[in-house]
Amino acid sequence: MQSHLALLLPVAVIWWVAGYLADGLPRMTHARGLRRHCGWLLALTLAGLGLTVALPIAGLASVGETMADRAAAGLALAAIPALVVATCTVRRLRRLRAGAAALAAAPRTPAPHGLRAAAAHPLIGLPLQVTALALVPALIVASGVNRFLGPDAIGPTITAGALGVAVIGVRHALRHNRLAERAMPERTVSARPAASALHV
Repeated sequence: MQSHLALLLPVAVIWWVAGYLADGLPRMTHARGLRRHCGWLLALTLAGLGLTVALPIAGLASVGETMADRAAAGLALAAIPALVVATCTVRRLRRLRAGAAALAAAPRTPAPHGLRAAAAHPLIGLPLQVTALALVPALIVASGVNRFLGPDAIGPTITAGALGVAVIGVRHALRHNRLAERAMPERTVSARPAASALHV
């Protein structure tokens, strides 16, 4: 087992927990619970981003190849989804928390479908879960398990990862669309055609 696993594991755990919390965010049926859940998720997301940035900075500040350098190299695959988290997810989480806080005066105030649809937006859950998934190869390499898998396992692993991302993305999109449809006002049938039919 490589020594930089001790640095990578806390980062991965934070991203995994954030991805888990993001998956449960649209299931919050009360505004107060949604606000609290959103606050935890925002704190974990900022902590994950902070650690993801801190490891490469620590590697640059040190002389020679250190544990921080090897850990920072393992974060390379997660850099792009983490950038999406920083630019899109954090802003959406802040707006969602503010919207839930406006309705959370009473403890049993229900969360409207529009707010839950915003919580289910793919740009909240998908980047967090893809970042957590992108850290798995670095953990496998750091733990030394890759030596037992052999080079033939690289192709199937990449294919399985790509399929996993596609499944997660489709799931988020379907759930968001379902909640967005519930949030739309029901169309009222106009009484004008019925009235004109009576005068015929």
